[in-house]
Amino acid sequence: MYFVHVNRNIIASNTKHGRSEPAVRIQKGRYGKPTYATEVRLPAGGIIRYSPLSPILPCGARLVIECEEKPEVIS
Repeated sequence: MYFVHVNRNIIASNTKHGRSEPAVRIQKGRYGKPTYATEVRLPAGGIIRYSPLSPILPCGARLVIECEEKPEVIS
């Protein structure tokens, strides 16, 4: 399972400091090494999952896109 989510802390930092660091995070499994991107093509069959009461990922993400196949990093 691959997880895709947007890191809101990076977005806030980019806004505050005038940067353009990639904020979309992709990782394989809950504890996989993350890859960051600014644009991602999702495979068919992805599911958006929201868990308001407990984090889905160890980083604290509560809203993720779950994909069986690996998402394609465009940039």
